[in-house]
Amino acid sequence: MERLPQPASYASAKGNFAHYIFEHLFKLPAPERTIERARKYVEPAIESVLTEKVREEIGLDDEKLKGLLHETEEILVTYFEMEDPREVTHEGVELRMGVTIEGAPLFGILDRLDRDKDGNLIIVDYKTGGLPNRSFDSTTFANAELYAALCKEKLGELPTTMRLLYVAHGEAVERPVAEVNIRAREKAAASAWQKINTYYNDGDFPATPSKNACRFCNFKDLCRSQGVAVPS
Repeated sequence: MERLPQPASYASAKGNFAHYIFEHLFKLPAPERTIERARKYVEPAIESVLTEKVREEIGLDDEKLKGLLHETEEILVTYFEMEDPREVTHEGVELRMGVTIEGAPLFGILDRLDRDKDGNLIIVDYKTGGLPNRSFDSTTFANAELYAALCKEKLGELPTTMRLLYVAHGEAVERPVAEVNIRAREKAAASAWQKINTYYNDGDFPATPSKNACRFCNFKDLCRSQGVAVPS
């Protein structure tokens, strides 16, 4: 396996930048989670997220950095209008979970796992991009449903709600967790893993291009669907 590195984009860098700030903000005691404290993590985020490699890949010059910092400030102001983090009770931030379901290894990093006033688990995911088309909720909540499956297997408890915080737009999109959908995600993951093993054993990985799979792909020039041979 070549494990080709995924190059950074401005969008991914901005997302990682905001996630860094939110992660460290929520590691503070609740009363200390203020916008002033959040702003103090901007400089550490520059050092941690904007590495030389990332700067090179996204062409980060002084003007683009200025724009990124401006957008980050807008995100922070908007976020603090959406909710008061001092009132949030969570079970963890940037939670890394790995489980095996029906033989398929699944891994995910949960931005935040909240506990509401009734004791229910809430999956919270920060989004720094555009608002989704609500006609495609099955796609919008796909990752969150996999996170719910991870929680069920790892913690023995199924979350009740998935909440996506579109922090650049000040809107939250929620959906109740439906066990039938979680089960469907588990079966789809198991089926995909079975195919991967079959392709590996056969020594032949067929190209399976699709609108969703190819939309953000950086390796189209290496794809077998374009007639590029896979080295043995």
